[in-house]
Amino acid sequence: MMMKKTITVLLFAVLTLTAMASEILIPMDLTQSNHLKAYGIAFYALKGGLKIDWLLNYRGGSFGIPMGSGMETECKLRGVSYEVLADGQYTAILSDIADPEKNMDVMKLEKAPKVAVYSPKTKKPWDDAVTLVLSYAEIPYDLIYDDEVLDGKLIQYDWLHLHHEDFTGQYGKFYGAYANAAWYQEDVADQEARAHRRGFAKVSKMKLDVAHRIRDFVFGGGFMFAMCSAADSYDIALAAENTDICDVMYDHDAEDPQAQQKLDFTQCFAFENFHIRTNPLDYAKSDIDVSQTRQVPKDLDYFTLFDFSAKWDPVPTMLCQDHTKTVKGFMGQTTAFNKKYVKTSTLIMGENKSANEARYIHGEFGKGLWTWYGGHDPEDYQHLVGDPPTNLDLHPNSPGYRLILNNVLFPAARKKKHKT
Repeated sequence: MMMKKTITVLLFAVLTLTAMASEILIPMDLTQSNHLKAYGIAFYALKGGLKIDWLLNYRGGSFGIPMGSGMETECKLRGVSYEVLADGQYTAILSDIADPEKNMDVMKLEKAPKVAVYSPKTKKPWDDAVTLVLSYAEIPYDLIYDDEVLDGKLIQYDWLHLHHEDFTGQYGKFYGAYANAAWYQEDVADQEARAHRRGFAKVSKMKLDVAHRIRDFVFGGGFMFAMCSAADSYDIALAAENTDICDVMYDHDAEDPQAQQKLDFTQCFAFENFHIRTNPLDYAKSDIDVSQTRQVPKDLDYFTLFDFSAKWDPVPTMLCQDHTKTVKGFMGQTTAFNKKYVKTSTLIMGENKSANEARYIHGEFGKGLWTWYGGHDPEDYQHLVGDPPTNLDLHPNSPGYRLILNNVLFPAARKKKHKT
């Protein structure tokens, strides 16, 4: 009889605690076993109709998720650390965050953004850090390319990532090293055929039209994210819209000898006063990128994230959430941006100050926002053509990859009126 009473009391206690539990806290500090999949849990909750709290600067940018159906099970299945909190415990956390003396705030996330990745279907010759981490975190996305953009389908999406594209129509300037490679020849043939089918005389003209439509997408309220060569080549293409910077092996005629003088920097999102590299065999497109001039040893290659006011600057605060402020550097076709050519209207969120490099930048355009991130893969220091893709099971707590996922999740808060 006594045993039955004890069991009844214990069962009642468990049921009472379960009833009191109102929130699941997903910690994003060093206690988290898998930071990258934690973003997938947040996305999963949003897709399920739950509204969640992004606790800015609280334990590395943790998530507060209502005790919805199956949330604990999903965390366990994905190997994500979590804490079940009673209503009073979570209220105490919110009260602590609200303290005006503390650089923390709560951002409500309301709806999972519709995600698109602008990328060729083959992705040759590169894999892509964004598609790798989206797949790893189990965040759904659509693959689109020139046809979908030119057909006006960007309006269907909230967030657009630009794969390592060359918007100048110079095929990444890979001619010098890879002109005889099968993947390069296939890419040129495919892009030329598409340009002609769409009524463009040159691939560069098609890419410029695509760049303009992406610009319109951002202006209308979309969010654009780009890494590596997609970022600087995008601005170069916009600046060169009234001239020809492509040599004969890229577009079958010579470049304009006055191309530099004809660049229009007012068209650019992030950069100004840069100089294009007209040598067709030179890997670089301009001096925005510092890959060929930087002298930073690998063991000293780090960049630092800036601190922003969570209560007054929530946008950059969200984009910089991480469990460390010092992030390992990594190279790419475009490794980092020369701060000399960064517009004053561009917000630098991460930099290597000693090398005068901007690594992580952000800005507004019209009703929309954009973020650009230098380098190819945050966990592969020097990714070469033909290298295998990164196995993210080996890097579940990557601070460099977290910056990508901050951007993916950010549009869920876009409808909120931000403080200014």
